[in-house]
Amino acid sequence: MDKNLYADRVEQLKPQLYRMAFLHLGNEAMALDAVAEAVYRGLISVKKLREPDYFDTWMTRILINECNKIWRRLKREQPLEAVVELGEDEKEFELLPLKEAIRQLPQELKEVVILRYYADFTLAQTAKSLKIPQGTVVTRQRRALKLLRLELLEEDQEHES
Repeated sequence: MDKNLYADRVEQLKPQLYRMAFLHLGNEAMALDAVAEAVYRGLISVKKLREPDYFDTWMTRILINECNKIWRRLKREQPLEAVVELGEDEKEFELLPLKEAIRQLPQELKEVVILRYYADFTLAQTAKSLKIPQGTVVTRQRRALKLLRLELLEEDQEHES
C-alpha cells in the first residue's frame, strides 16, 4: 500500500477511530492524541500490512494499543479519578447510564463491546483485531452484556426508589 492510498483510507476511517478512542478514554483531547499517534504508527509500519483488505482491522488494533498505552501512562501519573476531565460539551453525554456502565466494564469486555456495537465489527473482525478466537469474543460479549444489563437494571431501580 502506498502512502497516498494510506492517507485516503485513514481519512475515511478517522471518524470511526475517534469514536472508539473517545469511548475508551472518555476525553476528547486524549482521544485525538490516540488517533493521531495511531495514524502515525500506521504510516511508519504500513509496509508491514500483508493484507490491504484488513486495513480497518489493522488500524483499529493499532488504536486500541495506543489507548491502552495512554491509560497505563495516566494510571502511573495520577489517580484514576483525575484521569477523565470533562469539557462542557461532553458533560451531557457523560451522564448517559449506558456509556458509564460500559466505561466500568473490565478492559477485555469493554474492547469487545466497543468493537462490536460502536465500530460495527463482525465477530470475525473483532476476533482478528483483538487476536483472540471467535469463541472468546462470543463469551466476552455475553459476559459484557450480562454485566451491562445488571448495572442498568440496578441503576433503573435506584431511580424508581
